[in-house]
Amino acid sequence: MSLLEHLIIPDWPAPANVKALQTTRLRGFSDAPYDSLNLGDHVGDASLVVARNRMLLNTLLPGEPVWLEQVHGALAVNADMAGCLPRADSCIARHREAVCVVLTADCLPLLLCDSQGSVVGAVHAGWKGLAAGVIEAAVQAMDIAPENIIAWLGPAIGREAFEVGADVRAAFVDRQPQASAAFVPGQQGKWFADIYALARLRLNALGITGIYGGGYCTYRERERFFSYRRDGATGRMGTFIWLE
Repeated sequence: MSLLEHLIIPDWPAPANVKALQTTRLRGFSDAPYDSLNLGDHVGDASLVVARNRMLLNTLLPGEPVWLEQVHGALAVNADMAGCLPRADSCIARHREAVCVVLTADCLPLLLCDSQGSVVGAVHAGWKGLAAGVIEAAVQAMDIAPENIIAWLGPAIGREAFEVGADVRAAFVDRQPQASAAFVPGQQGKWFADIYALARLRLNALGITGIYGGGYCTYRERERFFSYRRDGATGRMGTFIWLE
């Protein structure tokens, strides 16, 4: 099977000039435990192999993506003006062919665009970034009325596999009491967190109701996705968006 057959194309009502794709772990060049389409250059994989994997993706893109140094924070950068490897966890673009990308292996990748196809964004939303306001920062950077924005939720760890401590639950519930519905009690004071539900709550609070995607589990879908929680040493998948 070709690389194209292993990619996920977001199913959402984005304008025709908004293009996006999601990689899986399949059809690259990396050896185990990064097998095989690892796009992360910070996980211990051979740098030349990662570069080869990225070049494979570049054949499907209009230009070199703005690769971020992701730090689980809330900073948003503009791909049209970003320098080399900006330290940020979300990226927006207004100019054609400026490619936004985030890398994940359990954290939630989230794509945004407006109904006119004038601006797009990619968000790396692990629990720390979600709690810190990374979605809110990206939406603010887009400078578009939230009711004109739609979102797509990419592959992330499912609730049944995402056990967290009481501190994580408190980070969300203290700010949004309704976030308690996204947590199910585990054992010994632990909780199982639904990262998709937490993202939807944050989007809804901003006034964004057109939300698509979700329903994956990177932890359980071993053959298809990388998962840091499952494997430790592992690769990273890419979630890309741009204006054509």
